[in-house]
Amino acid sequence: MQTRIQKWGNSLAVRIPKAFVSEINISYGTSVDLTVDKGRIIIDPNVRHEYRLEDLLGDINRQNLHAEIETDDAVGRENL
Repeated sequence: MQTRIQKWGNSLAVRIPKAFVSEINISYGTSVDLTVDKGRIIIDPNVRHEYRLEDLLGDINRQNLHAEIETDDAVGRENL
């Protein structure tokens, strides 16, 4: 699909066609990373993943659980 570069204030802009928006699941205000690779502009959406504590801790067991680590003395209200 071809489109045109347009002026937007002091910058240039590219409109993203609706079909592309739907395909990569972005919307107005979506944060993206812009990079240039071999003369091409790459737009990658910053997808924020929702993690559940159960999923993050799911692989921890007695065999891979490390001992408590002492890092420093409490400096605030950590020891409630």
